[in-house]
Amino acid sequence: MFKGVPTLANLNLRLLTGHAAKGREFSAALINGQVLVRRTKATATSLDLADANGSKIDVDVYSEQELLKRAKFRHTGFEVQKKIAAEKKLRTPPLLNLVFANRKLSFYDTSSGSTDCEQNAKLNQRRNYSIRPHREQEQRNAEDVLFDMFASEETGLISMGKFLAGLKTTGIRRNDPRVRELMDNLKKVHKLNNYETGSSAETQHLNRETFKAVVSPNIVLIAKAFRQQFVIPDFSSFVKDIEDIYIRCKGNTEGKLADYIPQLARYSPNFWGVSICTIDGQRFSIGDVEEPFTLQSCSKPLTYAIALEKLGPKVVHSFVGQEPSGRNFNELVLDQNKKPHNPMINAGAILTCSLMNALVKPDMTAAEIFDYTMSWFKRLSGGEYIGFNNAVFLSEREAADRNYALGFYMRENKCFPKRTNLKEVMDYYFQCCSMETNCEAMSVIAASLANGGICPTTEEKVFRPEVIRDVLSIMHSCGTYDYSGQFAFKVGLPAKSGVSGGMMLVVPNVMGIFVWSPPLDQLGNTVRGLQFCDELVNTFNFHRYDNLKHLSNKKDPRKHRYETKGLSIVNLLFSAASGDVTALRRHRLSGMDITLADYDGRTALHLAASEGHLECVKFLLEQCHVPHNPKDRWGNLPVDEAENFCHSDVVDFLKRWAENAKDAPQECITESVTTKTAADEELPCNTTSPLPTESEPRSSSPASSEAGSTASVDKTKPGL
Repeated sequence: MFKGVPTLANLNLRLLTGHAAKGREFSAALINGQVLVRRTKATATSLDLADANGSKIDVDVYSEQELLKRAKFRHTGFEVQKKIAAEKKLRTPPLLNLVFANRKLSFYDTSSGSTDCEQNAKLNQRRNYSIRPHREQEQRNAEDVLFDMFASEETGLISMGKFLAGLKTTGIRRNDPRVRELMDNLKKVHKLNNYETGSSAETQHLNRETFKAVVSPNIVLIAKAFRQQFVIPDFSSFVKDIEDIYIRCKGNTEGKLADYIPQLARYSPNFWGVSICTIDGQRFSIGDVEEPFTLQSCSKPLTYAIALEKLGPKVVHSFVGQEPSGRNFNELVLDQNKKPHNPMINAGAILTCSLMNALVKPDMTAAEIFDYTMSWFKRLSGGEYIGFNNAVFLSEREAADRNYALGFYMRENKCFPKRTNLKEVMDYYFQCCSMETNCEAMSVIAASLANGGICPTTEEKVFRPEVIRDVLSIMHSCGTYDYSGQFAFKVGLPAKSGVSGGMMLVVPNVMGIFVWSPPLDQLGNTVRGLQFCDELVNTFNFHRYDNLKHLSNKKDPRKHRYETKGLSIVNLLFSAASGDVTALRRHRLSGMDITLADYDGRTALHLAASEGHLECVKFLLEQCHVPHNPKDRWGNLPVDEAENFCHSDVVDFLKRWAENAKDAPQECITESVTTKTAADEELPCNTTSPLPTESEPRSSSPASSEAGSTASVDKTKPGL
């Protein structure tokens, strides 16, 4: 029964549950240390057969200890009913009742004021706030904030289309498995409204209580999205940069289609798609992202991961090496230990497939091992499209003389495990390469690798983190065929390319990216994909050896905009105001624009002059070459600040500097930071986005350009 209450036997249990709830009266007497509980004739029912004629009275005997326990826990039927009633008042109203209330407000009485029912609900809500747990109250507050953010001032209702569009700007799509309950609730409301709100459930207009009931199952994820607590806080600005890179790469017409597999030569060379998925499930795609293609070599790191998960690295690498081959991906060559060099070339992938057949699932048939592998791929992709292209499979098997030669060569050198059927292994290898998918699914797979083996959309743990570490290490050194060394030098990220035109790029702990374009270079890598990766790391500090602190000419999308420029400006001005020349020197060496100003247009020179720090003033003018006459929003120059606070030495130095600066312009008005940074920009036209987008990089002031400032920002490069 209830926790902490002693279990009652037979008649005592029947009395507590069956009779106490019906309000029966009991009389008790203490006789010789025993308590006699008697029921009167007036309370007898048909259940008490012995009491029906009134000639017999049931007696329940309790010891003093049992009576004290009952008095301690005070667990009677009446008190239980009171607790249940109190809990029901705290619960959210049923969805059906909210739907009826929403129908009345939305379609029949939109102009009327608050009813008595609404007022009572508000009173109950305020009353319950004091006794709800803190977490539940915070959740309620988040729902109210979201409703107020998107609700119409005229009708007092929220447009779910507008709300879902705002959610999309954060990277969360409507088909995300983590918001499935929200979409199901919308469909239920639409159905219960007899489809009166239009052709789609997303076109509904809901009142506050219905909106809370709809979003409450997923409120944690939704609140996290709108609070910009994902790994890419300003996702809309990041998307704009990706679109620019995509458009620049689209004009690349170099490369040619793979012709050694006839089916691959039939792709259009104009196909070009990019899909991105972060470790928090933020999604973005552009181009031909739903066009199906076969995995080819992009399947090699996945089968290698399955083998590591099931057998461990010690067993797997007793059959296959870990070093780059330095040779062509399908060349007949083994390392000094008579093993394939690594699992990312054809020989190593064939050997990995033999491990799957002989050691991982030796009792499975060829069909079962194929289904088993496909189930792993689907788990990694979060249920996205994973299929099979039989035409490519047959075409690849017919043109597989070199791969069969690799298999016989390795069998000659006793590379395979015992009981290996070479024909089944080769067919299994061709089947893995012929699995069909698209950019959308592969970006989720790449994000699962970036997330330590946990799928970001389903939050299912597919691989152990140790397995992902080994897979990414091999991809980093051997993932792009003979271009792997240059790719690691230029891009510095683990990747795997395939001859179908795909390239899987992993930014560890941040995101997974998949690009697809059939034209290849001489080494078998997609031409547009390589250009995309180069421009990606030139724009963002995703290279594994980029300095995150002092690299000023690259963007860091993982930081909030307030944290990047705004915080840097605060640190700069604080260093000048406190007279810390060493800190100013560090800012200059890091490449920061020393001419930046705050909201009031006050520069570091203003602060240093007003505080009387002559050494800082000399450093800013002599070493940083900042303009000596910037004006703040009130028209004050640094020399005016020094005069106002009676710093005569600073005033004399600034006047001498102004007289000697023959080539300096007569007036230099430094623009305030609000016009050049994203921290305080006005909201864009898209009202669904709760925060502004990234602005254009700030250019240096005219005086700084003429003086040849070493700290000025190049206009052709991204901002800080």
